[in-house]
Amino acid sequence: MTIVAVPEPGPSIPRRGGPVRAALGRLVLRLVGWRIEGNLPDLPKLVVIAAPHSSGWDFVIGIALVFAMRLDIRFLGKAELFRGPLAPLFRWLGGIPVDRRRPDGVVEDAVARFQASPRLLLVIAPEGTRRPVEHWKTGFYRIAFAAGVPIVTGFIDNGRKRVGFGGALQPTGDSDGDIARLRDFYRGIRRR
Repeated sequence: MTIVAVPEPGPSIPRRGGPVRAALGRLVLRLVGWRIEGNLPDLPKLVVIAAPHSSGWDFVIGIALVFAMRLDIRFLGKAELFRGPLAPLFRWLGGIPVDRRRPDGVVEDAVARFQASPRLLLVIAPEGTRRPVEHWKTGFYRIAFAAGVPIVTGFIDNGRKRVGFGGALQPTGDSDGDIARLRDFYRGIRRR
């Protein structure tokens, strides 16, 4: 089995966890045969979009990456994940529940989190579901624009078994154009 190379995030990136957590993340990635590519820009506040989101396994691979890189993230997830016996685990992992039937206030709450936090990595699946969709939800864009933070392309490439980060885009206010540029990054990245 090959060793999983883990990029070292810069000092501005929010970090959490120690060597045991990092070793667990690397072990999971090695066992399933995945590698990490790219790195985050060294900024204290980012919106990271995670796409394509096509399977529950995306979460496992994503959390393995978070553990391996010792990242301190928050992620938006459907409220159903935060009910029952696994609710404390999802909160500990950084989850923020969202009731998809009543999404009003999510953007404002996320912007307030950015304003109140000196460091914040917020991860959002722009598709909003595991099914293929024609159009992404725009909440991630509205959050990043209102908070004045860049959007980083996070990817889960099932074709090449690679997970990681691409480039960053500072939202300009032209949501259609900016989202089209972000989506271009994902051409050729395979869903599960």
